[in-house]
Amino acid sequence: MTDAAGEDDREVSTSRPGHLSSSQAHMLTSRYEQRLKAALWYAVGQMVDEECLKRNRNATPQFIGALTEMVWTQTENVAIDLESFSSHAGRTTVTTDDVLLLARKNVDLQQIMREYVEEKKVQREATKGKAKARR
Repeated sequence: MTDAAGEDDREVSTSRPGHLSSSQAHMLTSRYEQRLKAALWYAVGQMVDEECLKRNRNATPQFIGALTEMVWTQTENVAIDLESFSSHAGRTTVTTDDVLLLARKNVDLQQIMREYVEEKKVQREATKGKAKARR
Protein backbone atom coordinates (compact mmCIF):
# COMPACT_ATOMS: atom_id res chain seq x y z
CA MET A 1 0.00 0.00 0.00
CA THR A 2 1.23 3.51 -0.77
CA ASP A 3 0.65 6.40 1.64
CA ALA A 4 0.05 10.07 0.85
CA ALA A 5 3.78 10.75 0.65
CA GLY A 6 4.17 8.05 -1.99
CA GLU A 7 5.88 5.68 0.43
CA ASP A 8 5.37 1.96 0.02
CA ASP A 9 4.31 0.33 3.32
CA ARG A 10 4.72 -3.30 2.24
CA GLU A 11 7.16 -5.41 4.17
CA VAL A 12 10.61 -5.83 2.70
CA SER A 13 11.06 -9.39 1.49
CA THR A 14 13.95 -11.25 3.05
CA SER A 15 15.68 -14.51 2.43
CA ARG A 16 14.73 -15.63 5.93
CA PRO A 17 11.23 -14.79 7.14
CA GLY A 18 11.29 -12.46 10.14
CA HIS A 19 14.91 -11.38 9.60
CA LEU A 20 16.19 -8.28 7.86
CA SER A 21 19.62 -7.67 6.50
CA SER A 22 21.35 -4.64 7.97
CA SER A 23 20.77 -2.65 4.77
CA GLN A 24 17.07 -3.55 4.78
CA ALA A 25 16.77 -2.62 8.46
CA HIS A 26 18.55 0.68 7.78
CA MET A 27 16.21 1.39 4.87
CA LEU A 28 13.12 0.74 7.01
CA THR A 29 14.50 2.81 9.87
CA SER A 30 15.30 5.64 7.49
CA ARG A 31 11.81 5.51 5.98
CA TYR A 32 10.14 5.57 9.41
CA GLU A 33 12.44 8.36 10.55
CA GLN A 34 11.48 10.42 7.48
CA ARG A 35 7.79 9.87 8.18
CA LEU A 36 8.21 10.81 11.84
CA LYS A 37 10.13 13.95 10.90
CA ALA A 38 7.42 14.88 8.40
CA ALA A 39 4.75 14.44 11.07
CA LEU A 40 6.82 16.50 13.52
CA TRP A 41 7.32 19.22 10.91
CA TYR A 42 3.56 19.35 10.36
CA ALA A 43 2.81 19.54 14.11
CA VAL A 44 5.46 22.22 14.70
CA GLY A 45 4.13 24.14 11.71
CA GLN A 46 0.60 24.03 13.11
CA MET A 47 1.77 25.36 16.48
CA VAL A 48 3.86 28.10 14.87
CA ASP A 49 0.95 29.12 12.62
CA GLU A 50 -1.36 29.29 15.64
CA GLU A 51 1.09 31.50 17.55
CA CYS A 52 1.67 33.68 14.49
CA LEU A 53 -2.06 34.32 14.20
CA LYS A 54 -2.33 35.19 17.91
CA ARG A 55 0.62 37.58 17.75
CA ASN A 56 0.07 38.96 14.24
CA ARG A 57 3.51 37.78 13.14
CA ASN A 58 4.89 35.72 10.27
CA ALA A 59 7.24 32.73 10.29
CA THR A 60 9.17 31.47 7.30
CA PRO A 61 9.27 27.82 6.24
CA GLN A 62 13.00 27.94 7.05
CA PHE A 63 12.19 28.94 10.64
CA ILE A 64 9.71 26.08 10.96
CA GLY A 65 12.28 23.68 9.49
CA ALA A 66 15.01 24.86 11.88
CA LEU A 67 12.66 24.64 14.86
CA THR A 68 11.62 21.14 13.79
CA GLU A 69 15.27 20.02 13.58
CA MET A 70 15.94 21.46 17.03
CA VAL A 71 12.92 19.61 18.48
CA TRP A 72 14.01 16.39 16.73
CA THR A 73 17.54 16.63 18.14
CA GLN A 74 16.25 17.42 21.63
CA THR A 75 13.86 14.45 21.43
CA GLU A 76 16.72 12.14 20.43
CA ASN A 77 18.79 13.39 23.38
CA VAL A 78 15.88 12.91 25.80
CA ALA A 79 15.34 9.36 24.50
CA ILE A 80 19.01 8.51 25.02
CA ASP A 81 18.96 9.94 28.56
CA LEU A 82 15.76 8.08 29.48
CA GLU A 83 17.17 4.79 28.17
CA SER A 84 20.37 5.40 30.14
CA PHE A 85 18.50 6.13 33.39
CA SER A 86 16.39 3.02 32.95
CA SER A 87 19.39 0.85 32.11
CA HIS A 88 21.37 2.22 35.07
CA ALA A 89 18.48 1.19 37.34
CA GLY A 90 18.58 -2.32 35.85
CA ARG A 91 15.28 -1.95 34.01
CA THR A 92 14.31 -2.33 30.37
CA THR A 93 11.28 -0.05 30.70
CA VAL A 94 11.34 3.72 31.15
CA THR A 95 9.29 4.80 34.16
CA THR A 96 7.86 8.03 35.50
CA ASP A 97 10.84 8.26 37.85
CA ASP A 98 13.18 8.35 34.84
CA VAL A 99 11.22 11.24 33.33
CA LEU A 100 11.24 13.11 36.65
CA LEU A 101 14.98 12.53 36.91
CA LEU A 102 15.38 14.09 33.49
CA ALA A 103 13.75 17.28 34.81
CA ARG A 104 15.90 17.39 37.96
CA LYS A 105 17.69 20.61 36.99
CA ASN A 106 14.46 22.49 36.28
CA VAL A 107 12.65 22.63 39.61
CA ASP A 108 9.56 24.35 38.22
CA LEU A 109 9.15 21.82 35.42
CA GLN A 110 9.71 18.95 37.84
CA GLN A 111 7.01 20.33 40.16
CA ILE A 112 4.52 20.62 37.28
CA MET A 113 5.32 17.06 36.25
CA ARG A 114 4.95 15.74 39.81
CA GLU A 115 1.55 17.44 40.14
CA TYR A 116 0.46 15.93 36.82
CA VAL A 117 1.55 12.44 37.92
CA GLU A 118 -0.31 12.81 41.23
CA GLU A 119 -3.43 14.03 39.42
CA LYS A 120 -3.36 10.99 37.12
CA LYS A 121 -2.91 8.65 40.11
CA VAL A 122 -5.96 10.15 41.81
CA GLN A 123 -8.00 9.79 38.61
CA ARG A 124 -6.88 6.18 38.20
CA GLU A 125 -7.77 5.34 41.80
CA ALA A 126 -11.17 7.01 41.44
CA THR A 127 -11.84 4.97 38.30
CA LYS A 128 -10.81 1.76 40.09
CA GLY A 129 -13.11 2.65 43.00
CA LYS A 130 -16.08 3.11 40.68
CA ALA A 131 -15.39 -0.22 38.99
CA LYS A 132 -15.29 -2.02 42.36
CA ALA A 133 -18.52 -0.33 43.49
CA ARG A 134 -20.34 -1.69 40.41
CA ARG A 135 -19.48 -5.27 41.29
